[in-house]
Amino acid sequence: MDRLKEAMHYEKIEGGNVICSLCPHGCTIAPGKFGICRVRNNIEGTLYTHNYGKISSIAMDPMEKKPLYHFFPGSFILSIGTVGCNFRCSFCQNYQIAQRGVVEQGRGYSLYEASEDYLLNLCRKDEECIGVAYTYNEPTVWFEYVYDMAKLIRSEGYKNVLITNGYISVNALSELLPYIDAMNIDVKGFTEEYYRNVCGGSLEHVKRTVEAAAAECHIEITTLIVPGHNDSEKEMRELSKWLSSISPSIPLHLSRYFPKYKMEEQPTPEQTLIDLKKVADSYLEYVYIGNMQSEAANTYCPQCGALLIRRRRGIFIEHLDDGLCTKCGKVINIAGV
Repeated sequence: MDRLKEAMHYEKIEGGNVICSLCPHGCTIAPGKFGICRVRNNIEGTLYTHNYGKISSIAMDPMEKKPLYHFFPGSFILSIGTVGCNFRCSFCQNYQIAQRGVVEQGRGYSLYEASEDYLLNLCRKDEECIGVAYTYNEPTVWFEYVYDMAKLIRSEGYKNVLITNGYISVNALSELLPYIDAMNIDVKGFTEEYYRNVCGGSLEHVKRTVEAAAAECHIEITTLIVPGHNDSEKEMRELSKWLSSISPSIPLHLSRYFPKYKMEEQPTPEQTLIDLKKVADSYLEYVYIGNMQSEAANTYCPQCGALLIRRRRGIFIEHLDDGLCTKCGKVINIAGV
């Protein structure tokens, strides 16, 4: 039996229809139908969320797995996810849960409810756990639960982390941001065509989220590099210049693509990632390569080049103390060190 909860951020209109305003899709949903996310459902003229408190995935993850390299490095975070997404990325890495709704369970995943006390106790049992990350699928479509949990987690002295595609309305984001300590936001490419054809969204709305979040909490950016789609040096230059205009100290993670879901292109060549990192390095202080063994996972001082954090067979703090490079004294954008 679904644990239904009336949704936030919607309005009732004529004919029993509703308009969901949680994300920029602004779905008009007829009675009995679901929105694009597959979890928000119009029942007799009222919009309900079907996934409130329903968990598909849970794990105690290293912070670096999010990936967040500049937020309490070496710590752990309780990571939880549900089902549904407001994108339709052809390369979806977690399509078994992201591209399905609650009513479709039983085909590759199951859902269960975990009480707030149970989740808090999991945090308390691990001394290295600093809070909760809302991840695995798109947390925007879990908004009501994330909002309630984030307030509770904050009141207990823990951190809240959001791993998101950034496709959320201005009002919903402004309501949630006061309780969020860090975000990793996917900027999946840097053209509207890519977002429209590959992801089912809009770049401009994601850019707006990045700019708003950067003013309120710690942020890092991830871009999955897909050969032949978003791997041009021109596009990387534009992305990096834009991020630098917000702050050159925002970390950018360039992630290696592997075939998944509906996309069959070959994995991203390692040299492509190396070349794109060089482009981004011209504008940003911290550029990392993910899904590939490389020294590009380490953190170096952008002023003197000193090794600050080594990420191989563990997390090792080197020439970094109290947020400063011990070699040259530069202030380093890393929280919790």
